[in-house]
Amino acid sequence: MSSIPNDAHEWVSFEDNERQRTWMFDVTFLESNWTCIFGAGCQGVLTGPTPELVQGCCSYGAHFTDEKDRRRVERAAKRLTADQWQFKAKGRDATTRVKKSGEIVTKLVQGACIFLNRPDFHRGPGCALHVMAIDGDESYIPLKPEVCWQLPLRRDDEVQDSGHVITRIAQWDRGHWGGGGEEFHWWCTEDASAFVGKSRVVDSMAEELIAMVGRHVYEQLLAYLDRRARQPRGTLLPHPVLRKRV
Repeated sequence: MSSIPNDAHEWVSFEDNERQRTWMFDVTFLESNWTCIFGAGCQGVLTGPTPELVQGCCSYGAHFTDEKDRRRVERAAKRLTADQWQFKAKGRDATTRVKKSGEIVTKLVQGACIFLNRPDFHRGPGCALHVMAIDGDESYIPLKPEVCWQLPLRRDDEVQDSGHVITRIAQWDRGHWGGGGEEFHWWCTEDASAFVGKSRVVDSMAEELIAMVGRHVYEQLLAYLDRRARQPRGTLLPHPVLRKRV
């Protein structure tokens, strides 16, 4: 009997009745108990383990999807106070820049994103935009760069010749970061230490998923996964990282 491929994931797809779109979801990751362990064992994404820096995946700054994404974050940055943002003085003139390649990214300060407060800051380490969201009891999704609030979820839209769109919602892998990703010492979706959450990703990241696909599609997905979990159809396929433990 053939063995299960080491990187096997289960997927579900369904049609969008209101648009020319097929939705595809990585069931294996959404059913996993992955959780962000920033500041709780995260080793960062430099070329060696650096948990003491508490930089998470912020060492290289954020890459914006487009000008709209950048303008939205720049507006949010103007609301930040010195109590919330360690580098407010350095971000007074600009918080973003355009690389020679044309990529729009956040500026770097002391080796990491300008919005990243460091361990010596009186509010502790973490994203200043996230701190503002907590202080104002508001969602961080409209405040942070898209890639930051979505991670480790990834959305890909493939437009076919007919105009039909296939949208995939899955996990970020090392390969998605391009050639530089191979130099990362650590990436969270590939390490068992990040799969320690108390709930499924589809539940713990409900707000992010709704922002990415809309409430109606999310509720369809959730209904399918909940019904699937109740059916006695055998053991669900564990995430590849967890299968390595066996």
